[in-house]
Amino acid sequence: MKHEVVTKSMGGIAFNSTVDHHEVIIDAHTEFGGMDQGPTPKPLLLTSLSGCTGMDVISLLKKMRVEIKDFEIKVTGTLTDEHPKHYSHIFLQYIFTGINLDKKKIDKAVQLSQERYCGVSYMLGKVAKLDYDITLNEV
Repeated sequence: MKHEVVTKSMGGIAFNSTVDHHEVIIDAHTEFGGMDQGPTPKPLLLTSLSGCTGMDVISLLKKMRVEIKDFEIKVTGTLTDEHPKHYSHIFLQYIFTGINLDKKKIDKAVQLSQERYCGVSYMLGKVAKLDYDITLNEV
């Protein structure tokens, strides 16, 4: 299997990237010469990471018959000071909301995603330290 992304210049330093028939505008902040028309490239890596692991976790919890009311992932990436600037540390905070949440199954689903299923975690883990925490909010 292969993935192909086509990225075209929009003028200036903005780009329009077509991903699976969806368009994403990528640009820089105004202080770096962009028009701030879309996210910058590095945070999109964090978005890919949260989407990948989030899909795994939801799928695994469904198979485990764990019901949740709400789920979000906050990802924080710490950039190096030197060029090429890259994430040296990435922290994921998994936040689950629901009734009678099964901590053991939720922990297992997140662990399986991080250690076995999420290819984005695997790739980023080769160049950055990845840590995570799980928060359970009972309603």
